[in-house]
Amino acid sequence: MTKDYSAFMPGAGTPKPERSTIDALGWQAFFSAQLSIEELTDTPPIRVVEVHRNTLRITGNEISDTIPHAFDATVGDWLLYDPAIGKPTRLLERKSLIKRRAPGHDRSIQLIAANIETAFITTSCNADFNIARLERYIALAFEAEIDPVILLTKADQVDSADDYIAQAQTISAEIPVIALDARNTDPRGKLAPWCGPGQTVAFLGSSGVGKSTLTNALTGRRDIATQEIREDDARGRHTTTSRQLHVIEGGCVVLDTPGMRELQLTDATSGIEEVFADLHALSAQCKFNDCQHDTEPGCAVTAALERGEIDAARMARWRKLMAEEEFNTASLAQRKTKDKNLGKLIKQIKKTKPRK
Repeated sequence: MTKDYSAFMPGAGTPKPERSTIDALGWQAFFSAQLSIEELTDTPPIRVVEVHRNTLRITGNEISDTIPHAFDATVGDWLLYDPAIGKPTRLLERKSLIKRRAPGHDRSIQLIAANIETAFITTSCNADFNIARLERYIALAFEAEIDPVILLTKADQVDSADDYIAQAQTISAEIPVIALDARNTDPRGKLAPWCGPGQTVAFLGSSGVGKSTLTNALTGRRDIATQEIREDDARGRHTTTSRQLHVIEGGCVVLDTPGMRELQLTDATSGIEEVFADLHALSAQCKFNDCQHDTEPGCAVTAALERGEIDAARMARWRKLMAEEEFNTASLAQRKTKDKNLGKLIKQIKKTKPRK
């Protein structure tokens, strides 16, 4: 019989020291390496834990406040905060940043979240399941250098989730795919490999797929509102209205996000290339560098399609994402140039305007 000597190990039987607020919020060596001792003492770090239209909710060691937007910060960002003036003084370099083209006609970028280690791309085993949408979210995660995990919720509502799992696995052999029932199974156990202390994870996906239910399951609380989906089209309602961080006692930090009806990619070329790595490798063999993989002679991609080596639907989704990314990135660059030129014009007018 194997004896258990754990009681005689150093530290056995002694309570673990409580984590500071910033440690519980995911403070890491990556951020502390950016500071001097003086900065750490005079302007202690705080994390943006919630974003509203005009304000940020911040938390740190013995600091909890609501402040106006500053430094173009988003949820998950770390700032240095000067208690003497009640304002942040610096935005720390980010480990990762999730962003998209803002919805509507405004040609701008919307920051979704910063400093996330793992993105749980969440969809349901029902009409919400959509390969093209999953590929978009995964490209977003890859571009931000965040590890994606595909979560298939409502697995209890189908006879078998095997078909959904098999479809999700076609996206990439490198991405874990997990099917679960957020209400009755053990999400904490299944997601434990990614939810260790100091880690920040995010649930991303459409409304009604169970993101808030999963957040409740991980935190062990029931204070985040949830709603049922519509039966006719499996669509959800916007239950979560703001992006907010939730701390799991002794564990990770969880970001719950509102469902995104529109996910337009921008500045995501490398993310798309990683999702469609095989097609990107083929495109490098095309005769022309600017090949559109349509009717051009010497196209390695269409040749592979004709030989039956690649899937036509997947190729169409790849071309669509690349065209969208190119258009959005160009549109945003044009706006920046226009704004820059406008700024120069205003400065020139001010210089030439006679003083009273």
